[in-house]
Amino acid sequence: MSAGIERIKTGIPGLDELFYGGIPKRNIVLLSGGPGTGKTIFSQQYLYYGLQQNEPGVLVTLEEHPVQVRRNMSTFGWEVRKYEENGTFAIVDAFTGGIGESAKREKYIVKSVDEVTELVDVIRQAIKDIRAERVAIDSVSTLYLTKPAMARGVLMQLKRVLSGLGTTALLVSQVSVTERGFGGPGVEHAVDGILRLDLDEIEGELIRSLIIWKMRGTKHDLHRRPFEITDRGIVVYPNKTIRTRGEAIRIVEQSNQGGEENE
Repeated sequence: MSAGIERIKTGIPGLDELFYGGIPKRNIVLLSGGPGTGKTIFSQQYLYYGLQQNEPGVLVTLEEHPVQVRRNMSTFGWEVRKYEENGTFAIVDAFTGGIGESAKREKYIVKSVDEVTELVDVIRQAIKDIRAERVAIDSVSTLYLTKPAMARGVLMQLKRVLSGLGTTALLVSQVSVTERGFGGPGVEHAVDGILRLDLDEIEGELIRSLIIWKMRGTKHDLHRRPFEITDRGIVVYPNKTIRTRGEAIRIVEQSNQGGEENE
């Protein structure tokens, strides 16, 4: 099933080989994790790499002001203004509701995120306008925080639009520090792939790691791999594995990968 499939490279060093070449095109991937795990940076790095490959992208921001988003991206050297100006990148402002002088200058504004239909319509328009191939929504949890039972339905609405328009998308999902799930009941069945990002204490040091729980259409690595956030973004270490035994957690070197294929 993996042979000949069209893939989208994330551009995150060390990650694409864990998917045996990249994420299958049109897959909708849930990027799940607790606070401080690097989900926002991950999604922005994915989009910026695409821009460098002439693959237009849309970033939907639900938890941060677009001005702050651009400022934060620039700290990694990801300057997106030129891509906005040439029509290959767009930010959908689902945070401000259009309130404030700087917000009024945004092209794509969602007035009320409580109305998922409006959000979907604005996202659809942005994707069509710039012919987006990549989308990141940060975070989808905001849409069903007070109504977790709606999580799967909301994701299915988004998936129909995102996949239907040919994009390969990352949906950021917030979970609590102690929660081992993916951020809402049934969400794991509504998406094509799940990447789980974690932050664990190992010998008095906080270590970031990721594991691919699910990815339709391709074999994928089955180990928990450590990663770091550098001044140029995220770097994954595909030859290191984080192992747990009871309460003990340790990092070991490993040369081979395991894989499986999800239908």
